[in-house]
Amino acid sequence: METVNLFRLKRSDQGTEGLLVVGDFECKTLELPWRDNQPQISCIPAGTYDVEIRLSNKYGRIYWVRKVPNRTYILIHSGNYAGDESKGFKTHVMGCILLGKTMGFLGGQRAVLNSRITVRAFMEELNYEPFQLRIQEAFRRAE
Repeated sequence: METVNLFRLKRSDQGTEGLLVVGDFECKTLELPWRDNQPQISCIPAGTYDVEIRLSNKYGRIYWVRKVPNRTYILIHSGNYAGDESKGFKTHVMGCILLGKTMGFLGGQRAVLNSRITVRAFMEELNYEPFQLRIQEAFRRAE
């Protein structure tokens, strides 16, 4: 089974930014800020998870991160924002992982860009097969 690494690099109220790597494929990630693994407002804990295809009413065939403690239906899908709504930021997730080709800003908020094509390319890279996702905290020190 293939291992996919997600390195979390930066965290703010606008989301948790990261880099996802498998073989020669790399893309940016955006997740909710860490809020003690609270459902719908926090990213999931660092760790290793089994991931498989699931049929979603909203996203069609999509990757599902399984057996996340105290969480359900964590998906890897397209979207742009993963900010803390309680602080006035937009979000397209309730704990899921967004993929994008680059990081940038939309409407003044941090966002992943070119998300749909990146998710499709990621799924094709893995041939829609199950994999293990290893999420690692790799935060950089503030300058």
